[in-house]
Amino acid sequence: MKSTLYITFASIILFSSFTPKEESKTIINSIHKTQKIIDRDSIIIYSKQFLGTPYLYAGNSPKKGFDCSGFVNYVFQHFDISVPRSSREYKNLGTAKSSEDFKVGDVLVFYGYKNKTVVGHVGIICEANGMQSKFIHASSGKAGSVTISDLNSEHYSKRFYKCVDVLTQ
Repeated sequence: MKSTLYITFASIILFSSFTPKEESKTIINSIHKTQKIIDRDSIIIYSKQFLGTPYLYAGNSPKKGFDCSGFVNYVFQHFDISVPRSSREYKNLGTAKSSEDFKVGDVLVFYGYKNKTVVGHVGIICEANGMQSKFIHASSGKAGSVTISDLNSEHYSKRFYKCVDVLTQ
């Protein structure tokens, strides 16, 4: 796989020296989407533009508002990555990661407030540091909007279920 990437990037560099810059960008973007090479930091940069967008139950647009899964779905959809639209659907998605393996762009999955067996919240890691990570999410709580929270806060650490990598599924 690495050798294919090196050959691909070498071809891009060689080819780009003979084509206009905009055409080169299009070729590179096309290759990235085809090979599912996603820059995790790009996901966070994109998601942060929605900070402050109001929370709206069942919301999935920046114009009206987001709920937690609508926000996560909207962000990943921008990168042509399919993720569940409902937080409950994350319960059986992927394999749980060890906290030392958390990465920016991974999805954190939480139980709901009342029922500790039903998944009720999701967010995207924006600063990876194990159980000290920070995540961006649409919160129905105090913030009432897309915000960044600490995983190690009592509110979220008690409800934490798992972390999954949706980029390598």
